[in-house]
Amino acid sequence: MSAEEHLSTEKRILMAMRKTLGKIIRDLTPSDSAVQYPLSDSTVEDVKKCFDLIAARERELAQQAGIDVQDRPHFIDEQRTTNVVSMHGLKKD
Repeated sequence: MSAEEHLSTEKRILMAMRKTLGKIIRDLTPSDSAVQYPLSDSTVEDVKKCFDLIAARERELAQQAGIDVQDRPHFIDEQRTTNVVSMHGLKKD
């Protein structure tokens, strides 16, 4: 197996794990807020750590592939986090 195939397989595994964990959490979340959540606080924290580890590895894989992790899709109405000022038209002193 080539390195590229390995990365592709690892990426697919990480995506499947993230989606599966998310579905499990959605299935376990009670629709009525009066019902007690079935998972203990420590289990919830462990699941959050798993999501963090998955996200960190996905970022590493993206960086190895030369993908800018900051370059992600944006909604049309989403506010930009950076402001670019045009230098055109500014006078030199």
